[in-house]
Amino acid sequence: MSTVNLNLDDDLVEILGELQQPVDKAAIELMVLELYRMGKLSSGRASSLLGMPRLDFIQHASDLGISFLRLSDNDLDADVQVGRPL
Repeated sequence: MSTVNLNLDDDLVEILGELQQPVDKAAIELMVLELYRMGKLSSGRASSLLGMPRLDFIQHASDLGISFLRLSDNDLDADVQVGRPL
């Protein structure tokens, strides 16, 4: 594990403190969630980095508006076409 020192604005530290968890844990969670949202981390890897069960992570991310399902427009259109005859 690497150690990185960050210089954070006092206002940012205060806002992170309002999350009622240590700033380092809040910062890690925010980075992991953003990397997951960007598709750079799988839900399994993200949950592992945060030390929580995968389903708990998926629910947590969903509660924050980060969708588990990631369909492209083409994938969605194909699924709709398959479902139409049903």
